[in-house]
Formats: sequence, C-alpha cells, structure tokens
Amino acid sequence: MYNILNQKELEDLKEKEPQRFKYSPEGGAYLNLKNLELEPIDGVDLKKIENLARIVRGLAFSAIEGIKSGHPGGSSSKVEQILAMILGGIIAFDPMQEKHPGRDRVVWSAGHCTPLFHATLALIYESLERQGVEIDKEKLGAVLPSCLKYFRHCSGPSGHVESRYALADVSTGSSGHGFSAALGLATLQKSNGLGAKVFVIAGDAETEEGISYEARNSIVSMGMDNVIVTLDFNGFGIDGPITEVIASPYINHWWGLGWNVIEANGHNVLELCHAYQKAYEGFANGRPTVVICHAIKGKYYGKLEGTADSHGTPAPHEEYVQIMKNIGFDVPGIDGEIQKDIDVVISQLDKDDAKYILSRLEICKSKIKPENELSSQMQKILNGRPMADYKSIKRPEELPPELIFKEGEKIATRKATEAFFKWLMGQNGFFYIGAGDLMKSILTGAAENVYGIINGQNPLGRGIRFGIAEANMAMMSTALTLDSLPGGFRPMSVFASYGVFTTIMSNPVRMALINNAMDEASKGFFIVLAAHDGMETAEDGPTHHGMYWMSLFDAYPGIKVYKPMDANETIEMLFYALKQGEPIALSVMRPGTPVLKRGEIRPGWVVPQASEATNGAYVFKPFSENDKKKVVLAICGGQVLANVLEILPELENDFDIKIIAVTSPELFEELKKNDPQKANLILSDDERPHVITLHNGWPGFLYRFLLPPNYLNQVIGVDHFLKSGPVNEVYQLAEFDVKGLKEKIMKAI
Repeated sequence: MYNILNQKELEDLKEKEPQRFKYSPEGGAYLNLKNLELEPIDGVDLKKIENLARIVRGLAFSAIEGIKSGHPGGSSSKVEQILAMILGGIIAFDPMQEKHPGRDRVVWSAGHCTPLFHATLALIYESLERQGVEIDKEKLGAVLPSCLKYFRHCSGPSGHVESRYALADVSTGSSGHGFSAALGLATLQKSNGLGAKVFVIAGDAETEEGISYEARNSIVSMGMDNVIVTLDFNGFGIDGPITEVIASPYINHWWGLGWNVIEANGHNVLELCHAYQKAYEGFANGRPTVVICHAIKGKYYGKLEGTADSHGTPAPHEEYVQIMKNIGFDVPGIDGEIQKDIDVVISQLDKDDAKYILSRLEICKSKIKPENELSSQMQKILNGRPMADYKSIKRPEELPPELIFKEGEKIATRKATEAFFKWLMGQNGFFYIGAGDLMKSILTGAAENVYGIINGQNPLGRGIRFGIAEANMAMMSTALTLDSLPGGFRPMSVFASYGVFTTIMSNPVRMALINNAMDEASKGFFIVLAAHDGMETAEDGPTHHGMYWMSLFDAYPGIKVYKPMDANETIEMLFYALKQGEPIALSVMRPGTPVLKRGEIRPGWVVPQASEATNGAYVFKPFSENDKKKVVLAICGGQVLANVLEILPELENDFDIKIIAVTSPELFEELKKNDPQKANLILSDDERPHVITLHNGWPGFLYRFLLPPNYLNQVIGVDHFLKSGPVNEVYQLAEFDVKGLKEKIMKAI
C-alpha cells in the first residue's frame, strides 16, 4: 500500500515501477524532412522556381506599396510553399477551368495573404497570356499583373481571399475558420465517393483559435484523410511570438489530435515538394496530414523580416525601394505610379519561365478526371440513392401523412422539423444534418439515422456528430453548401443548437453569407435550426432562454429568420425555404404548441391555410368592423397567440380586434416590395398607428410593423433575463400568461 502524498513513498514507487510515471503519447505518423538529402524530382527545376519566387515577392511587395496596405509578413513567408504546391505538380488544377468539379479544393485559412494570392494568380495568367491564351478575367477569376495596381481598391483584387477567384474555394479572413471550411469541402467530396483533396493554406497563430481546435478534432474523428494543411510555421502572430500564447510544444497541437505530421524547411522547394507529395499519397492510416513549414515571417522584407510587425505593416517608401533593389528589381519607385514598378518586376518573367510554368500546369491539369466520369463514379458509389438536390424538391400536391398535424392538438414545432428532415433525407441525395451534441433534444436523429453518421467506417453517411463545437459546426456546415458536385448537384445542410447558442455560430454564418454575396455562382443554402427558442426552455433558466438570438441574424444580409406559429406552418415554411434557396434561421419550440384551427371560426372570421405563413405575416382574425376602437395585435409565437385567444372575448367587449400572425418580419418586408397590394391587405399604413406587437422574445423583432414613435409604448416583448421554472411559471413571471398579457395590452391601448 502506498500513500502517494508521502514524497519518500512516491520516490520509492517511481524507482520500482517507472512506467507508472511515463505516458507514451499516441498520434498519427511523423516524418521530418528538414536538412535531409533528397532525390531530385523530375521536372522540378529548383533554379527556375527560385527565380519565380523572387518575381512573386516583387509583385506582392509592389501591390502592397501601391495601396500602402496589406500583409507582407505571411505572404512573403509562404511563397515557396505555394509555388511548390503548384509547380511541383501536386495539386489537381486547371487555370482555364478553374472551378472544374474534379479539381482539388484550396482554402486560404490565412485569408489575409492576398498579396501572395493575387501575385501567384498574376504569374499564372500572365504566363498563359504570353503563350497566346486569351484570358477572360471575370469568367476565370483571373488576376493579371496590371490588376495589381488596384489591389485593395473597390475596382481591383480583394483585400482578403474571395472564392470568385481561381485557386480559392471559400471566402476567408477570420483566423482559424478555414480549417472548418476545409472540413466541409472535404466531407462533401468523401461522402460522395470522390477523390479530391482539400488543401488548407494556414498560419501557425491560427492554431490558437478555438474553432481551429474544434475543426482539427473533427477532421480526424470524421475520417477526413483527404485534408492536407500546409502550415506556415514562422513563429509570429500579429502582436508577437506565438509562444506567448502557446506554451506547450507546438507539434502536440496537431500530432496529439491524431494528425500525420511532416516537418520541412518552408523555403526549401525540394523538401516541400517531397512533403506535399507524401501528404497527397497519405500514410495508409486514414488520417489527415499537416506539413509544418519552418519559415521566416516577412522573408526578404527589409528590417521587418523575422518580426511580428511584418504581419500587416507596409515598409516606408524609401525602404520599399531598397527592398525591391535587394531582390533584383531596379524599380523607379515613384509614388502614385506603382504600375511602373510592376512592369519592372514582370519584365523579368522570360519566355522560358512562362513555358516552364505552363508545362507544370499541364501536370496539374492531367490529374483532373472528366466530369462525366466523376458523375458515373458518384452515382455508382451512392448506389440507388436519389440523385436529386434541394433545387428539385417540390411541395407535393398532397402532403404525406407524416407531414400533416392534427388541428387542436399540442405538438412541438421541433416534432415537425423531425418529420420533415427525415422525409427530406429520403428525397435528397445531398442533404446533411447534425446538432451540437443536442440531437436527442432537438430531434435531428431521425434524419441522421437514414444513412448514418459520417466517420471512417461510414464515409457515405449524411448525419454529422459535431459534439459541443457550435462554431466549427456552423462554418463546416455552411462551407459544405458552397461547392458543386459533378452533374451540378448542390448540397444543403441543417445544423442545430439551442437558439441561445446560435450567437456562437454567428461569425461562421456571417462568413458564409459574405461568400454568398461575393460569389453568386457558389451561393449555398443552409438552415440554422434554432431550437428551444424563448421562454419555452423553461426549467433550464436564463442561461438557455434563447429570446434575443434573432437580433443578430435579423441584421445579417442574405439570411431570414422564420418563426412559424405551429407544426403545419413549420412544414409549409420549410418547403418555401427550399424553393427560395436562401439561407434561413428557423425557430422551433420544445413544448407542445397548439396546432391552429383553419377555416371559418365564426361568420366573417376565416383563418387562412398554413401556407399563408410564407408571406411572413397574415391576417389570423380580421376586424369585426363595428364602431369600437380599432386595435391590431401583431403576434409572433404560437403560445403567445394561444394565450391571446383566451382573452380575446374580453378584449372584444371594448375593442374591434384584428390579429396578425407574424412568422417572419423579413418575409413580410419582402412581400411589401414584391406585392404591395397583398401586403396592404394584411396590414395597411392606415392601420399601423393601431398596432401593438407581442413577441415572446426580443421586442425589436417586430419593429417593422410599427410607425416610428409607436415602439416606445406599443411593443410587448421580453427585455430582461428571467428565471428557471416550468413553462407556465416562466410565462407568468414575464407577464406573458393570460392575465399578464391582458394587462399589457390594455396598458398599450
């Protein structure tokens, strides 16, 4: 018996059984190529590539000088890495069919390195043009040297990477998010039996970002051995050395998660070509590979070389001129005439250089399989699954029984999404769904189980097990929808968490929406399933009462918040979302919500069919057209409506009440633009002064239904945190029960 608190006994134990004090770490494969004598690679002309690296740096430095803005540090340290990937013939890529479905995908997780990105494209397309190839810049997402003088101008190459360009498949810029985006693209390829690799161009400081841990973990757990990260290990972030943030050995953050790790000199093209080729082949262990490229930040960028300051600090003009001379370009260096400097740089690209680049690009092109071959391969591997995407799914004239809910019953809207997504999985071969370790609560499991969870043993699954990793879940799921499969099929995704946690996903969603706006051709469709919205989360308390989440999504362009009243409206709004193909955030409830009775309630009062919810608002009850004071109640939330209906007879004793059911203020705003006559029948401008809004959450969600001064007095919502308790108690505490609502409405009137 040992007392391990006794130091002497602890030392005795260590001497007798040393294995108890040692941990043998487990990871992927490991290979160190630094300073290893390596065989030359046929066709890889190191001298030529060294000269081309000099030209790329010259173009990048000139572009930065022209706008006196940009990121020289990471751009300069990655030059040899990018050229080795392309000129080493590693990547499957055709610059004249830059979005061919058979290409390898590229994600610039280090999305700030646009001086390098655009300079590389300029080198490629200038070489093609010199060989007589006609370049359509807009069609090809190409950049030419003459474009670089407009770098970071509205009319020129972008400040961060956008997917409308060649050699970029996701718009990036938020550090660490590129790993998750790559996971989405890799999942789409592997889960459809396709062999494309996904290259991630990353910086070492991105490992600090929480979302990157989530992604690195999921890439391994989901079996995505088609991901290759080229990681620029230069030792600096923006503010200083990464060791100030990452104190443990850097390699542990990759190898310890199960990645294969290759180390190489980030400026040695031969080592890099060998490293990338090995990463492409893999280690036959089903794991992804990271190539850690030991490099110098701001390589050749004067006094800033090897410093954190090189990250985003352009050199002073005189120093820039000297930097250019030091790397062999005798530029005029006249302020405001950067094109002359660019001309000096590109003039050193001779005919042989251009021919060499084209010959190496032919090797990259030869790795791409024809689209018809890929389509046949995909269809064979998917073996009988419906070869249809969301664009082809139409609402059946007669809904299947599982998508119809009986009027008068209390049914949670999450039950409607459970039924719909399971049904949809049987119709759509390219539909993906998962939840943030909340599948059993949000009820995504029925759909996930149709084809099973994606992992190494089930690569063709459609369900995704994210774990508690909302940020990665959102970025991965949205990025997955931004790509096209052979045959033009477009994937869609649903990713779910409690409404209160959707704010954690807001930046990845924002990044995807930016991609949609910047690159119409790759516009993706996804659904943010915001479950347990509002006070209905009840006993979980204010930490889980998701009453304010929609304030953020309501503000984002390119996504609309849908909040159906009941289960039948939920089904209709989902079909509408498929038809529109625009991302939505869908609010669903945990407890049973009354399924509304439709049709004639009494003479003059006819409740419209559930499909009217797709207008964003509809007249649930019209005015009785009597002599009483008119009041319009604009109500959002099924339970709120149910409570108001209980007190309606009392309200009608003194007032002529019109009820508008609100399911999406943004959809109603859209209706006003597209069909103002119909919108006016729902709510006319003359009626707006009489509107009182009621929402079981953020009051601002219904501001669109009011005239400017009215929101001060005529908004009924929840503007403070509540407490834990059963639903009825929480509603009572918020004064949203029958008694409380009556008092609030009477006060507002």
